[in-house]
Order: sequence, then structure tokens, then C-alpha cells
Amino acid sequence: MNPPSDAIIALVEGRHDDPFSLLGVFPGPDGAFARTWIAGAEKVEAIGPDGRSLGTLEPVHDAGIFEGPIAGEPGPTTYRATRGEAEWQVVDPYSFGPVLGPLDEYLFAEGTHHRLWDRMGAHRIEHQGVEGMHFAVWAPNASRVSLVGGFNHWDGRHHVMRRRGSVGVWEIFIPGLGAGEPYKFEILSQGGALLPQKADPFAFAAELRPRTASLTTGPFQHQWQDGGHREHWASVDPRRVPISIYEVHAGSWDKDENGWFLSWDQLVERLIPYVVDLGFTHIEFMPITEHPYDPSWGYQTTGLYAPSARFGDHEGFARFVDAAHQAGIGVLLDWVPAHFPLDAHGLARFDGTALYEHDDPRLGYHPDWNTAIYNFGRREVSSYLVNNALFWAERYHIDGLRVDAVASMLYRDYSRKAGEWIPNDQGGRENWEAVEFLRATNRAVYGEHPGIFTVAEESTSWPGVSQPAPPPGERNGGLGFGFKWNMGWMHDTLQYMAREPIYRQHHHGEITFGLVYSFSENFVLPLSHDEVVHGKGSLLAKMPGDDWQQFANLRLYYAFMWGYPGKKLLFMGQEFAQRAEWSEERALDWGLRYSHAHEGVRNLVRDLNRVYRETPALHARDCEGEGFEWLVADDSANSVFAWLRKAPGEPPVAVITNMTPIARAPYRLPLPHDGRWTEVLNSDAGEYWGSGLGNLGGIEAKDGIGWVTLPPLATIMLRFDG
Repeated sequence: MNPPSDAIIALVEGRHDDPFSLLGVFPGPDGAFARTWIAGAEKVEAIGPDGRSLGTLEPVHDAGIFEGPIAGEPGPTTYRATRGEAEWQVVDPYSFGPVLGPLDEYLFAEGTHHRLWDRMGAHRIEHQGVEGMHFAVWAPNASRVSLVGGFNHWDGRHHVMRRRGSVGVWEIFIPGLGAGEPYKFEILSQGGALLPQKADPFAFAAELRPRTASLTTGPFQHQWQDGGHREHWASVDPRRVPISIYEVHAGSWDKDENGWFLSWDQLVERLIPYVVDLGFTHIEFMPITEHPYDPSWGYQTTGLYAPSARFGDHEGFARFVDAAHQAGIGVLLDWVPAHFPLDAHGLARFDGTALYEHDDPRLGYHPDWNTAIYNFGRREVSSYLVNNALFWAERYHIDGLRVDAVASMLYRDYSRKAGEWIPNDQGGRENWEAVEFLRATNRAVYGEHPGIFTVAEESTSWPGVSQPAPPPGERNGGLGFGFKWNMGWMHDTLQYMAREPIYRQHHHGEITFGLVYSFSENFVLPLSHDEVVHGKGSLLAKMPGDDWQQFANLRLYYAFMWGYPGKKLLFMGQEFAQRAEWSEERALDWGLRYSHAHEGVRNLVRDLNRVYRETPALHARDCEGEGFEWLVADDSANSVFAWLRKAPGEPPVAVITNMTPIARAPYRLPLPHDGRWTEVLNSDAGEYWGSGLGNLGGIEAKDGIGWVTLPPLATIMLRFDG
């Protein structure tokens, strides 16, 4: 009832770590005793639900501390405050009990809570009969954590939070607070140092950059209508169905009339019909979570649970995903647990210590990106990230996660010299903590969300990236991803295509080598944003020769890719042969579509997707060796490659590529079946701005041989029709 005066002084000065022991309503010998802090008030009285006075409190400190006996039992209490003629009411947050329970604390500490986003962060709830906003944050090494925002003039002395047990979670319920309020956490370190105000790690929304506060949100309102889409993907093996991915940077695919970002609703109107027309099965977004710096493309994210405010309200992304699903398009997200930006308002040294990251730079600093590295071996950190993957699957119904820079997580010596890294407990370079984190993510995602798949951007020969993950604690086994980007295929084939055709005969192995390992993983063939930035130029610009030959090379390369085993990924703009290198600062060069040459490439991509989607031989065994057979692998003199794509019970398709500008007719092609082989695609067709040379609809094979016309710099596909 009568705390020492230095406790009140510590409270007023913002040094007290347990304001709930001083403020609130307490049982007394003759009823209840209340103490509250209402800055600016001259008089404070407690009032009941009917507005009647329950007792007047006496001022005990000039900062606005009032106390005294009141009628009734301890519980949520409302005060009427006055100053001069001004009068206002305050529902005291310190008169409420805790929201989180012992089970939440136990699961959080154990790292096995799979719905953390429902308990941490900011949530509009009803608590003890009162509507308000509950906040919870993990800061175990803080001496004090306060909620700050416009509602308390960003003054960390007010709304100091309640510490929950030994797990280091702090919480507070703010009665009456609604959606759309900016807020942060003000944290004092263990030594009493005031840290930069921190955004909420679990915030569902954030302010538009350059502002960095989190925003409160109301209960999620979107009503999903995508049941059929989700049921379909839960019923199929993604390795054996067509997957053709259109990679998009949402901020620069197109702009509005003022040069601003398109909202999610505008993207529904423009992007989805465009992708449907082109025949892609999925849109893959580069990171759309909140980030302060546009040129990071979203990879330096500081708001893992919040769709960026650049594109409108956070539920707009749900509307986009739902509309995509109803149009038959899946949505994949680029997910970036390999990147840990050092922005002051983010996770870096969150409570004054290396909480989410490693303290030792040999473990915790990434030299390539000037970022920190998550401490994957800490249960709470791994749980935070695993929960984030589950959050996007549940809250936003995404169809998959493409995990960026997996190789940088797998190796302790990644981009490091001797002495700059610490070996594991066996003396090796493997980061087993990161391995277990990736496995845990894949186990959780696949276990809780049938139909979702994950894709690893992994550039080394780590074995079993797309093989099942073993049970926790076992080191032998796969990483559990559904697919892996085939970076070797991308590198070798682009290197080959950049060569003048006259020299290609000397580098035949750059094409054939990929088939040695093509079925060791479940591969996606990526022509991603990474290949058209940082001085690399566009895909068209990589091609040799004059303008016609550059277009022909690009067309043959796309048809070669769609005929090659593996799922497909093409970055935006490359479908119409964007000439300029991509920049996040401007929209794609849509005016190029008025050119027959550029629109011809787009027409080809559309037809490639259609043929790929409609032809099981081209997709049903993308990841299995039985779906591929060489027909011509050794004709380096002519730079011709030919193979067969197959699927059980389906007509096979022969894919033939002529990598030179010399037409070859007739060309002797071994074929496994005599009869009619229909030309289902020719990258040199006139509608693609090619020369129009071809096989007049098909050929007849006899005695295991077909004589075909190979157009210059072209790929053709022949389907056996008997």
C-alpha cells in the first residue's frame, strides 16, 4: 500500500521494471486500493460502469500519480480525470491481469509453439470484458520494456510492460486502443542503457518508409474463396505436374500514372490476367515483407510478418493471393532467413544483447551483405523463423516458399578466409544448427499445410537438398525441400549461349554435362533476376550476333529450356525480351511489345507454356531419369542436341536444338518409333519473328530414322502421334 518513495521516483523516471507492483487496483483491508498515473490530471476519481463515483484518489506526485481506496473488487477500472474545465476518461491498463498463460510460456521456451503470431505482437482482443489491444514481445535481457506510440506521446515512462516469468516475454493490454496506431518498443538494456526504439518483430503491418513504426491491426477480415485451388494442389505430386514460374518484383513490374507502386488491388487487375494469358502456373514474388530500403529489393527485411506498406493495406495481399488462386495461379514468396539487416529499429541487438544473432562476428557477421546472421541454434530464434514460414502459409494461403541464399547458411566458412570462421564441434565447416533449422522449417510446412512446396536457392553440391528431412537430431538425410534451383544448369547454358556459334562446337560439354546430375535433385531451371542486374545486362543482350541472331538465340534458348527436364522460372520482362538491364527504380519497358520481334518472343513463351502444360511427356517426369533419353548427344561438329522426353503411357516428344545459324536439312535424327511425328513447336516460326523454316507440320519416321529440317538457331519439338 505504501511503497518506498524511491520506487515512485523510479517509476516516474522510467527506471522501474515492474510497474504492475505499484500501479493498478489491489485488495485492501477495507475494500480495494488504487494507484494510477495520469499525466496532466489535477483530479482523478474512479467511476463504475454507470458513471457513479467509486472514490476520489489523492495526488502523491507532481508527475500525475494518484492513489486511494475505492469501492468494489480489484479488476478493470475506469478513471475520470479533470484539469481545469477539461475532462477525460482513462481505463487503467494496470488494472488488468495477464493475457498470456503458462502453456504459452512453456511452449515458447521449448521452441515448439507453432502459432506464435497469435500470441506475440499486437492483437485486438476482448480481455476481462473490455475491448483493447494486447502487446507481447520477447526481450529476456532487458531491464525494462515499454510500449510507445502516439497514444502516450512516445514516452517510454508510460505503459511499461509486465515481465512474464523466466522466458523473457513482456506483455501489456491497452484498453480501447484500435487498429492503425503506430507503435514501437522502448527498451532499457540490462545495464540501463536506452536502446533505439524497436519495431515489433511480429507486427502484421508497418508504416510506409522512411517511417519505421509498426502499426496495430484489427482481426483479419478476408474471407477466402480458394478452396478448390488448395484442394487441387494438396492432391498432386508437384514433381509430376507442370510448374512454370513467373518471377516478379512487385515494385517495378509496372507503375501507376504517377510513377508510384501499384497496389495489390491494381496488381489483381493487371498482373493476374497477364500471367494467365501467358500460361504460367505460378507467380513468385521477390520479398514483399516490410523493408526500409528500396534497392535491397526486399531482401533486407525488417518486418517478416508484414506485407510492405508500399502496396497498400496488409489484407490487400490476401485479396491478391485469393484472386490468383481463383484464376488458377499459385503464389510463391521469396523468403529470406539468410539475411539479417542491421537497421537500428530492427532485430539487431534487440534487448541490448545479441538476442536473435550471434555475438561473435566469426559466426554472426555476413561479409557479402554487411548483415548479421541469425543464431539458428537458439530455440527461440529458430521457432520465430519457423513460425514465420507457417504464418505465410496459413494467414495468406501462399503456395510455396523460395528460400534465398541457402548455401550461405549451410557453411560456416561461406565467403570467409581462414581464421574468419569457427569450425563446428567435429572440426568441419558445416553449420549443423542451420541445417536443423531448415529441416525443421520444411517438416513444419509440409506437415501442417498439404499442397505447399518449398524451393532452395542452393548453389553448391550439398547432398539431398530436395530429399526428405530426417527426424530431429539425426544428421544423415536430406534438407526436406521440395525443389532446388539448378544453378549449374543456369551458369553453364548461359555461358554457352553467350559464345559465338562458330565456337560452340568446342564447348559441347557445357550443354551435355548438366544431364549427368539432372536427376540428383528435384530441379527448377532458373532464369531469375540475378542474371539481369549488376552489369550483367538483359538475357537478350547476352546473346551473340546481330539483332536477328540475338532474338533467334533467345528464342531457341527458351524452347531448349522448356524442353529440358526441370520446372521453369523466368524473370519478368524476359518474356518479351527486355533490352535493358532490370532496375527496381522503373517499370518494365512495356512499349517494346509494339515491336514484332519482342512480341514474337512473348508469343513463343505463351506457346511454350501451353505445350508444356498440355503435354505430360514434357512435365510428368521432370525430376526422374525415366523421363529423359538422349537421341543425339555427340554432334559437336554441327552443335546439334536432341533428346526424348517421356512419361508412362504418354506420347513421347523429341526436342532438337540447332545452335548454329546454318539451317540443316535434311538432318538424320534417330527416333524410337516409326510413324508420324507432329511438329508441335518451332522457335523459328514466323509468328515468333523467325524465318519460318520448318517441317510442314511434321515428319514420318521409318526404320528408326526421321529426316528433319533444322531451322537456323532454333529448337523444334516433335510429338509422336503414331
